[in-house]
Amino acid sequence: MTSHQADAPFCLIAEITYRCPLQCPYCSNPLQLNRFRNELDTGTWKRILSEASEIGIVQVHFTGGEPLLRTDVGELIAHAKKSGLYSHLITAGVNTSKEQLESLRHSGLDAIQISIQDTVPDENDRLAGCPSFRKKKLAVTNAKETGLPVTLNIVLHRHNLDRVEKMIQLAQDWQVDRLELAHTQYLGWAFHNRNSLIPSRTQVEHAQQVVDHLRETDSSGLQILHVLPDYYQSWPKPCLQGWGRIFMTVTPDGVLLPCQASRDIPELSFPRVSNSSLHEAWFNSSVFRKFRGTDWMPEPCRTCDRRHIDYGGCRCQAFLLTGDVHQTDPVCRFAPEHEQIQHLIQEADQANHEFQYRRFQD
Repeated sequence: MTSHQADAPFCLIAEITYRCPLQCPYCSNPLQLNRFRNELDTGTWKRILSEASEIGIVQVHFTGGEPLLRTDVGELIAHAKKSGLYSHLITAGVNTSKEQLESLRHSGLDAIQISIQDTVPDENDRLAGCPSFRKKKLAVTNAKETGLPVTLNIVLHRHNLDRVEKMIQLAQDWQVDRLELAHTQYLGWAFHNRNSLIPSRTQVEHAQQVVDHLRETDSSGLQILHVLPDYYQSWPKPCLQGWGRIFMTVTPDGVLLPCQASRDIPELSFPRVSNSSLHEAWFNSSVFRKFRGTDWMPEPCRTCDRRHIDYGGCRCQAFLLTGDVHQTDPVCRFAPEHEQIQHLIQEADQANHEFQYRRFQD
């Protein structure tokens, strides 16, 4: 794929609000949350969902923040269903009821992902910034009873990684369909709290051994996805399967993005739903085409055998770590600034591991 070619996106990430009852210190939402209080209205979101279907998008992930804080989420799910989209709700699970989940299922919701912060209730509540563990457990139970496929998501970091075996056991006990163990991506609030969240190498290696062993011995049918931490890899992950290849994000205030964190790159200008259709943004806008494919790549990416696998890595990570969005992702062992990763790990080992909670500022 060159910079000027694109298939239709597969998935729309609909960030319908950044409001959330939790205050997780690893949240990928922007730091300046107070800038995003003006949210798109119901009619505009319906138009976006219709346009998504028209250009060939198959799935929509309703996320945030906490999407259930929008009173029109059921209406949006129903419109997604009417438009032929598979809908997935990503929620903290603290402000819902069985009746609401049944209503959402009736509206057309196809699957749900519920997050917990830790297997220890007090630690879960500390990381979330509010009492929530018992509510999350009840939300999982209610979702299962409505017949929804349930994914349990746990973000991994220094504070909970030693309990990965208990996480898998909890997922089995709660009888979820899928467990997503995803190491923190150091973007947004997670980048701000990076030194407090980066695990030690010993923690990472032990966790991987535990997951590999339990995958081999588990007979419950639980699907386990284990997303390894970028900073401990030799090769970078492709940026959402490649910039502008699979995913398209719409923010609460209507900005169209190739990935959720790309708005933090100040030199890039993104279209808005107020002045661009999804079709125009995806296929024709300069920013969606900018890092699509391989034509844009510098060395060592340009002649690397992995250039069609990782697409130069994460553009947001490259910007945050080097100040230059065009650079090879420093996670890559061949990147000019790869040594910086080792310095960051060493720095984190010596940090005090306190963090700042995510919150709106008045």
